[in-house]
Amino acid sequence: MKTIGLIGGMSWESSIEYYRVINEEVRAKLGGLHSAKSVMVSVDFAEIETLQHAGAWDELTARMIAAARQVQAGGGDFVVLCTNTMHKMADDMAAAIDIPLLHIADATAARITARGIRTIGLLGTRFTMEEDFYKGRLESKHGLKALVPDEAERADVHRIIYEELVVGDIRPESKARYVEIMQHLVARGAEGVILGCTEIGLLVGQDDIDVPVFDTTLIHAQVAVEYALGEFEMTG
Repeated sequence: MKTIGLIGGMSWESSIEYYRVINEEVRAKLGGLHSAKSVMVSVDFAEIETLQHAGAWDELTARMIAAARQVQAGGGDFVVLCTNTMHKMADDMAAAIDIPLLHIADATAARITARGIRTIGLLGTRFTMEEDFYKGRLESKHGLKALVPDEAERADVHRIIYEELVVGDIRPESKARYVEIMQHLVARGAEGVILGCTEIGLLVGQDDIDVPVFDTTLIHAQVAVEYALGEFEMTG
């Protein structure tokens, strides 16, 4: 079993889910008292959030590279970055370390394409929904067409993440708004929906809509275990 190197704290609400799912998956696969071999570097999300909204991406890249190097130095065999948005600097991180980085979009796309889906809705932070580092990877590397909500809907999705979900504030009215936005994506042709922020699964899930829902937190954690056990192969 490889040692899973986690970069967490963005937010710790979802990092807990990673740790729980990873260990449950190892126990389910290996039985008995087995649990995952892992190390985690956890950052202060208040600092990260301030830098994100200030557009200080060079500083954030430096911090993520430092965290990845800490994971490597701590014995991690590969890196799992426990956040979608910070995959904006995944290529820079991967280039700065000597161990692989398991990209969350690749893990998610593997699940989507296995279902025969080609047009997928994407929810996430404004950065994830509007910039090319995530949508572009889904499209260019995996042949998926990614649909995002309209501008007003994107603003609501982003606000609810940063004002509510990252502090564990789960509100019925926000759930209803997310479900409405997901339904709009389906009406535009989405055959499924990516919960492309690691906190969104705290609010909505498969029971809330009739098309397949792809929870990136759950998928990334499951695929991390598959890779650790030699059941998943990363592609370049």
